[in-house]
Amino acid sequence: MSTNDLGVVRRTVHRPDPADVEALSAFGVATVHEAMGRVGLMRPYVRPAYRGARLCGPAITVLLQPGDNWMLHVAAEQVRPGDVVVAGCTTESEDGFFGELLATSLRARGCRGLVIDGGVRDVADLEAMDFPVFSRAINAKGTIKATLGSVNVPVVCANALVHPGDVVVADVDGVVVVPSGHVAEVAEASARRESLEEGKRVRFRAGELGLDMYGMREPLAALGLRYED
Repeated sequence: MSTNDLGVVRRTVHRPDPADVEALSAFGVATVHEAMGRVGLMRPYVRPAYRGARLCGPAITVLLQPGDNWMLHVAAEQVRPGDVVVAGCTTESEDGFFGELLATSLRARGCRGLVIDGGVRDVADLEAMDFPVFSRAINAKGTIKATLGSVNVPVVCANALVHPGDVVVADVDGVVVVPSGHVAEVAEASARRESLEEGKRVRFRAGELGLDMYGMREPLAALGLRYED
């Protein structure tokens, strides 16, 4: 991020076709990650704030300052139905940037959820609302509103680069970022992968071993694996 990206709100976001986003939403994070070539994952410390949370949607990105949630309020104005807010921070911070009141505001704008490399609170209320949140921490400590960040600039969230409009998929397995220009092809690749896995699932249920299905015996033997009675 350049210094020109600080203290700016970019109002133009190039979102992918909603039909492609909907197609991608049918698949879990692990499938999307593998189908995309095993890239795009956020660090595994970003976890669902409550059991069963999941989301998929184009990103409205937010750059926060530590202990300051001002820019989340600024970002709410830029949210369109179906969007996901993705918030990174200029340095590590686990304060409670987000809670039930901000979730109420974002939901009124049609937001599908939040991914934040920081803390959240009011988790029981978020679960009751079924507003999906994925965060670095749960922390009751509040924040202030004093320092500028930015909205809709590229941000790094849990070591993943996210551009405005990129599609974020999140579930109990983690969070993956799909570049906005590749959503349709990743959805198609995910569908192919799931179809192949269903074929393997049938064979496993019939008792076939992965050793035979994947042709593992010969390379294992070549490396010196031996069986002893």
